Amino acid sequence: MAKECLHRVKFVTLGCKLNFSESATIGQQLQERGIATVAKGNEVPDICVVNTCSVTALADRKCRQQIRALIRRYPEALIVVTGCYAQLQGTSIAQIEGVDIVLGNEQKGEVVDYIEQGLLNRKKSLVVTPHKDIRRFSPSCECGDRTRYFLKVQDGCDYYCSYCTIPLARGRSRSGTIESLVAQAQDVAQRGGKEIVITGVNIGDFGKNTGEHFLDLIKALDQVDGIERYRISSIEPELLDDEVIDWCAGSRAFMPHFHIPLQSGSDEVLRLMRRHYTRDLFAHKVERIHQAMPHAFIGVDVMVGTRGETPECFDDSLQFIASLGVQHLHVFPYSERPGTMALRIPYIVPKAVRDERVARMMELSERQQREFIERFLGTERPVLFEQPPAGSKVMHGFTDNYIRVTVPYQEELVNKVSTVLLETSIVSTTHNS
Repeated sequence: MAKECLHRVKFVTLGCKLNFSESATIGQQLQERGIATVAKGNEVPDICVVNTCSVTALADRKCRQQIRALIRRYPEALIVVTGCYAQLQGTSIAQIEGVDIVLGNEQKGEVVDYIEQGLLNRKKSLVVTPHKDIRRFSPSCECGDRTRYFLKVQDGCDYYCSYCTIPLARGRSRSGTIESLVAQAQDVAQRGGKEIVITGVNIGDFGKNTGEHFLDLIKALDQVDGIERYRISSIEPELLDDEVIDWCAGSRAFMPHFHIPLQSGSDEVLRLMRRHYTRDLFAHKVERIHQAMPHAFIGVDVMVGTRGETPECFDDSLQFIASLGVQHLHVFPYSERPGTMALRIPYIVPKAVRDERVARMMELSERQQREFIERFLGTERPVLFEQPPAGSKVMHGFTDNYIRVTVPYQEELVNKVSTVLLETSIVSTTHNS
C-alpha cells in the first residue's frame, strides 16, 4: 500500500520508449514510498529526476539544458540525473553546481534508495558502474500518463556499430525471463491495460543470458488473457526471424506493425557502419512481412550523412528505400560521437549536405505514409483510443496497423478498442468491440 505523500517529484525523460518506461517504473516505486509525481501546473517539486539520452550530440546538449533549467527553476530541489548521458559523462554532470546525485544505468533499479538517502543528508553522490561490468536487468512495465504499457524485455547491446555509443551506455545484452515477463503482462491485464509495446535496446537478442528465445517469449505473451494488443518495437533485421513474422501474422494479439532499423540502403555504408546484414537481407524481411500481412505498417530507421556516405552512396540508399514500400522513415543525421570507430573514416559529409539529405528522406517518408493511409480510406479498422490531456476536446488512437486516428472526445471510448470508419477529415465511430 502506498504511503502518505510527503514529497513531490518531477520527471524529465529524454530519448527512447525504454527510458519513458523506466521513468514510469521509478515513479511508481516512489509513489509506494510516499513520493508522488507532481501534477501539471505550478506545483513545486522537492525532487527532480532527469532520465537522459546520449544517442546524438544534440541529445547530450538537450540533457545539459534540461538539467540547468531545473536547477534554475527549482533551486531547493534534490536534482537526480541518470540514464545514458549520466553513464557516459557522469563526472562532468556531477561537476554542475546544483546536481546532487548522478547514477549510471546499472543503478537505475536503485534510484529510489538513493533519493531517500539524498533527502536525508543532501550529500553529493556519483555512482557509475563501468559499462563492461553492467550486468543487472532492472524490470520495467508502466504506462505513466499514457494508455499503452511499455514492457522492457531486454537491455544492453553486444553490437559495436561504428557510429554508436549505446553498448558503452547500456552495457552487455541481458534479458528478463519469460516467466517474469508474462507475470508483468498479467499484472497489466489486471490493471485494465489493453495494449503492451515490447521494448528494449536490442530485443531480437532476447534470451542471450537466459537460454530463451524471442519467438518463445511472444508466443507466451500472446496467451495472456485480457491483453488485446501487442506491438514489437524496434528489432534488428537479421534478428527478425521469418518464423517470428509468420507467427505474428496468425497470432491472436500481435499487431501488423514492425519497426526495423535499416540505417542505410547502401551496402558500402552498411559495411562502414559495421552493421550485421546487407540490404538484400533487409529487402527479404520487408517482402516477407508484405506477403504475410499485406496491410502491415513498417517503420524504418535511416541515418544520413554518416562518414563515408558519398553522394553516390546516398543516391543508392534513397533509391533502394523508395523501392521497399515501407510506410515511415525515422530519419536523423549522423552525429559525431567520441570514442566511436566511425571517427577513423576519412570522408566527412558537411552539415549542410547532411541537412539536405534529411529533407529528401523526409519528403520520401511523408509521401509513402500518405499513400499508405489513402489505401485504407473508406474502410473500417479497430482503434484503441488513449486518454487525452485534461480539457482536450479531441482524442487520439491507433488502428491495428498504426494509422493515427482523431475523433471528438468521448469518455466511454478511453482504453477501448473501437471499430472506426476511416475518412479524410472525419473518423466516425461505428461500434465498439
